[in-house]
Amino acid sequence: MARHLSEPLKQDDAGGATVTWMPDLIYVNGRFERDMALACDAGGRILALLPLGDLRELLGGRIPENETLNVTVPERGIIFATRFVRLPGRALLPGLVNAHSHAFQRVIRGRTEHRGRHRRDSFWTWREEMYSAAARLTPEDIYDASRMAFMEMSLGGITAAGEFHYIHRTPEGEAYDDANLLAKQVVRAARDCGLRVALLRVAYARSGFGTPPNERQKRFIEPDVETYLRHVETLRSDLAAPDDNHDATSAWVGVAPHSVRAVPLRYLRAVSEFAAARELPLHIHVAEQPAEVSACLAETERTPVALLADNGLLNSRFTAVHALHVTPEEIRTLRDARANVCACPTTERNLGDGIVPADLLFAEGVPVALGTDSHTQIDLLEDARELEYHLRLSKLERNVLAPASVIREELQGDASAGRGDATESASESNISALAARLFECATANGARSIGAAGGELAPGRPADFFTVDLNDPSIAGANADDLLPAVVFSLARTAIREVFVGGQPVVEDGRHHAQDEIVSRFAALQRKLWK
Repeated sequence: MARHLSEPLKQDDAGGATVTWMPDLIYVNGRFERDMALACDAGGRILALLPLGDLRELLGGRIPENETLNVTVPERGIIFATRFVRLPGRALLPGLVNAHSHAFQRVIRGRTEHRGRHRRDSFWTWREEMYSAAARLTPEDIYDASRMAFMEMSLGGITAAGEFHYIHRTPEGEAYDDANLLAKQVVRAARDCGLRVALLRVAYARSGFGTPPNERQKRFIEPDVETYLRHVETLRSDLAAPDDNHDATSAWVGVAPHSVRAVPLRYLRAVSEFAAARELPLHIHVAEQPAEVSACLAETERTPVALLADNGLLNSRFTAVHALHVTPEEIRTLRDARANVCACPTTERNLGDGIVPADLLFAEGVPVALGTDSHTQIDLLEDARELEYHLRLSKLERNVLAPASVIREELQGDASAGRGDATESASESNISALAARLFECATANGARSIGAAGGELAPGRPADFFTVDLNDPSIAGANADDLLPAVVFSLARTAIREVFVGGQPVVEDGRHHAQDEIVSRFAALQRKLWK
């Protein structure tokens, strides 16, 4: 249970489970700080971030290692018994949040990177290959595939994910006795991997406007909204039920109309009203492909964004996934509604979808989250840097997404009485500004999108974090001032050494606690699927 700093944590509440970590650096309030400690309470929440100098004073000048002592911080009303753990050579950062995942698609990695029977490969031809795999997965297969995807996320510093889940029915298109059986397999996989998950249950009603039914979509379809909403409500109730092994913050439910082509307007309105009444996150694929925009215009005489806005479906809990083919006016519409966008740059470039207009989104203040989507690669920091790199290629310039305030300071430095040191000073003070923007996309913005409590290190927040090895060759030599740009733009995934969720270790010394068994079962699944 979350605690406020004004509410004392008594020693008997701690039960010996409270831990205080002491790395070399902690990323807090937008910068790396030295000589800081992070204390986690027995419930897996951050109790305090304390300067080591204050701790030494409280403890009589000496901070022990792997010993449990009582600590009292009178001015903050905190009393806790804690075990001190040093993390030498480590920097500690808030856990990454993956806002868009299709976990089962992990099975097709490497299977579509060739030209097939089609004269021109595209998203639409790739989709048929994906459908072929989706049609053959059993419930246990979905568990194994999902566990592999979630384990990879953990190894990359991801501590929470939004799972856009749309396989609901049997391969024959019939309902399971439990209509949420496959969703629960995904949740089980995430929990077994130690990951938090927002199960974004997908509404899928048709193949498209004026399009005949696609036989390969029969596992996805729930044609009437009443059935869909009944299943969502049941899943919410089931996940909220008491569980000795998991609390309510480990898994929760959101709604996800697949797209305007797959869900007609009346259905969309009903799902949106349901979500608003329960304050659930609502995600939908928006303008991923030009053909989707054209089809929406043909059916409704409006683009997807205009259709959603005109029907009052946009709000602060709404996330437009992809939003690649949108106009500046539509971006302002998203801004005015305080809606979110989730970009998936690795998948978008893999599928040839297009480039997210991150510069226009940032300029209008639209929060941009990140997702690994089809899992052709699971590296959220790679997605973060691609937001910038794709624009560099298209615009033939660098640092496109640098905050406007940084640019103004640079110009002021250039104009300061001709003194070269003014420009140098301005550059040094803002060296991490672009990286901080991109890192926010991978953390706080993702948490906002999926309704997670994490995304930053602060008292009362979950103790979800990862560490990087400061001596890893990819970032060696970086100091507190330039470490964040090194992490965002250059970090190798092997530099991530520990991952904690709710104060519990998920990855230690670069290995997931169930890695061998997960990989073994996934390899067996791949042999079965692709023999």
